[in-house]
Amino acid sequence: METNYVSRDIYGIYKNSGSRSPTLMGADTLLGNEVYNIADESLGTIKEFMIDMRTGRISYAVLSVEGLAGSRERLFAVPWQALKVDTEHKRFTLNVSQDRLKSAPAFDRDHWPEMANSSWESDIHRFYGVTHTSRIQ
Repeated sequence: METNYVSRDIYGIYKNSGSRSPTLMGADTLLGNEVYNIADESLGTIKEFMIDMRTGRISYAVLSVEGLAGSRERLFAVPWQALKVDTEHKRFTLNVSQDRLKSAPAFDRDHWPEMANSSWESDIHRFYGVTHTSRIQ
């Protein structure tokens, strides 16, 4: 069975959205969605959202990439602005190749980065090529 934001929509959020991109989406329906790049290569799945509690906005989607040859799962904090909804395939797209993603700043379940660190934030946004919006002080 296909698992995506439409198949997990138990409340009918997307019932009348057709093929257009929904303006508002349920967070619970987005967890576990696949992420592909524009070359149609699978990059991983969304495992978590990091919400800036001062602004109420999603700062990052945590992308999980299963390790190869028995290596551990790698996690990537992807700036929310770098992800696009692909309504045709019911998934997200990220404009990064599989090879480039291998060099992205990554972490594992036991070693999360300090995401509130401004230097870390700038590096992540620069890597994914999106504008870093300043935090509300």
